Amino acid sequence: MTQVSPKQRATRIENAQQALQVAQELAECFRAGSAQRDRERELPHTELQQLFQSGLGAITVPRDFGGIEISTAELAEIFVLLSAADGSIGQVPQNHFYALEVLRINGSEAQKQRLYAEVVAGVHHGNALAEFTSPAAHQRSTAVSQQAEGLRLNGNKFYCTGALYADRIPTLAIADDGKEQLVFVPRHQHGVNVIDDWSGFGQRTTGSGSVQFRDVAIAPEDVVPFQTAFERPSTVGPFAQIMHAAIDQGIARAAFDDMLDFLRQRARPWPDSGVDRASDDPLTLDRTGRLAARLGAGDALLAIAGDAVDVAQRDPSAENVALASVDVAKARAWTTEVSLEASNLLFELGGSRSSLREHNFDRHWRNARTHTLHDPVRWKYPAIGNYLLNGVLPPRRGTI
Repeated sequence: MTQVSPKQRATRIENAQQALQVAQELAECFRAGSAQRDRERELPHTELQQLFQSGLGAITVPRDFGGIEISTAELAEIFVLLSAADGSIGQVPQNHFYALEVLRINGSEAQKQRLYAEVVAGVHHGNALAEFTSPAAHQRSTAVSQQAEGLRLNGNKFYCTGALYADRIPTLAIADDGKEQLVFVPRHQHGVNVIDDWSGFGQRTTGSGSVQFRDVAIAPEDVVPFQTAFERPSTVGPFAQIMHAAIDQGIARAAFDDMLDFLRQRARPWPDSGVDRASDDPLTLDRTGRLAARLGAGDALLAIAGDAVDVAQRDPSAENVALASVDVAKARAWTTEVSLEASNLLFELGGSRSSLREHNFDRHWRNARTHTLHDPVRWKYPAIGNYLLNGVLPPRRGTI
C-alpha cells in the first residue's frame, strides 16, 4: 500500500462558514503578490502550501470520511474568492476537487478511507489527464499495464495543472481491458518526471506543463475506475465545469474591481469633455453599471447551478444529471463572456496608460482569454438549446 503524507499537517475546518472565512483571508494574502507573480512568473509554491495546510483541500470530503461535505454553490464561491485574488492560484485546486469527486463516485470504501484521510491531513492532488499529441481530446495512450513485476505506468501528459505543486498526481491511463482508470500516482514515485514547461501567455503560474511516466510502479489500490463514471449518469462533468465557471467569475471580479479603483483615481476621461472626473462621465457610469449587473447575474447562475449539482449528487438520475449539466453550462457560458468583457472594459475605459502597465492589469485579460479556452463556450450553447428544444440530454463527459 502506497501512503502519501503532506509536507505539514492541515488545520481542520469545521463548517462552511469557517471555510469561506479562511478562503477570504487567504485571498487577501494572495492578492498582494498576484501582479508580481504573474509579471516575473514566480511560482506560488508557498501560497499553495498555505492553501492546503489551511484545510480548504478537504472541504468536499464526505462527512463519513472526516470532511464537511460543503455544498457545490459554496465551493464555487470559494473558487471565485481565490480566483479574484490570483487567477492562477484559483485554477490549481480545480483538478484536486475533480479527482475527489471521481473517488466519491467510483472509489471502493477502502480507497475512500485511505485517500480521503490523506486529503484531510493536507495532501494536495494535481492532475495528468490530457495528452498533447493525441489526435482528439478524449483519446489517450498513457497505459497502466500488468507486468511480471506488477502494475506499471507509462506515458506522456501535458496541461497538467497543479502537478508541479502536488503530493499525488491523479492520472488518466488505459488499462489492459481498454477502459480508462484514474491512477492516484505519488508525486515523488520513481519514474515520475514533472517538467515545468508551461509557457501560456495567461494563467502563467498554474504549472500546467508536462509529466512523464517511465515504468512507474503502481499499487493496485491506487487505481480507481474512471470510464464507468461516464457510462452511467454522474456529476463528474458538471462538478468539474462549475469550478471552471467560478474561476472565470473570479477573474472578472478582479478586472472589475481594479477598473473601479483606477477610474476613481483618474482625471477627466478626455480633453474638453466637460467632465472633471472619469467617475462622473455618463458613458463610463453606463458601462460600469451594465457590467455590475452582469457580474451579479453570474453569481446567481453559479448559485442555481450549484444547487442543481447537489441534487444530482444525492440522486444521480439521468434527468437530474442532465439538468445539472445544463445549468452549469449556462453559468460557464455566461462567466466566459463576462470575464472577457470585464477585462476588455478595463482597457476600454482606462486606456493604454503606463499606470495600467505598472499594475500589470493586462494579466486579467490574458488570464481570462487563456482559461476560457479550456473548453470553449461554443460547446455550451448548442447543448443547452438541444436539451430545451428537443429534450436531448447533454453528453456525459468532463467538459459539460
